[in-house]
Amino acid sequence: MLLDIRNVAKTFAGADAPVLSDVSLALDRGQSLALTGESGSGKSTFLHLAAGLDTPDAGTVAIDGTVLGTLDDAGRARLRRGTVGLVFQQFNLIPSLDAGANIAFQARLAGRHDAAWCAALADRLGLSPHLRKYPEELSGGQQQRVAIARTLAARPALVLADEPTGNLDEATGDAVLTLLLELVAETGAGLLLVTHSTRLADRLEMRRHLSAGRLSQ
Repeated sequence: MLLDIRNVAKTFAGADAPVLSDVSLALDRGQSLALTGESGSGKSTFLHLAAGLDTPDAGTVAIDGTVLGTLDDAGRARLRRGTVGLVFQQFNLIPSLDAGANIAFQARLAGRHDAAWCAALADRLGLSPHLRKYPEELSGGQQQRVAIARTLAARPALVLADEPTGNLDEATGDAVLTLLLELVAETGAGLLLVTHSTRLADRLEMRRHLSAGRLSQ
């Protein structure tokens, strides 16, 4: 199993109730799953635990057979570099790098830079004319496509996307999601997409809903 989350719980200091309670979820290669829920339901916390950016109070998170709790911070960072691709709502592009360098950045860190694959992604995402532009010179939709290309350039086994279309208008968001789903399918990756939109969630193979810290179908 690519992503195996079992009986995870998380409570933040000073909170009246747990953010997550006894949550379990499994995702394999080639599968896509949407995680829905209202704002504050714990979706982003769940994604951070899945990525090893935070640690649960109870339960286990395993990626490709490796239990994240057995790794130190450096070990989790290495696993993320080699196996996990993250797409953030805020894009998190590097301002001092142009679009082309931003796309190649994660792949270079992972030791898997492939100039032809980066060029193919840029072309597929309509970014080829903009590779010499810096993030501040790009529209929101273009920045999000750069972020998606950067994630897929490293050919991750697992893609975790946190509201990847949240800053986009509906038409642009639909187009970006279509491209993300196509490219993830072509690379054989697993996709866990966090979204508040049931309309977007319905486009993925599977869907789970998070409410009051617990998962339901």
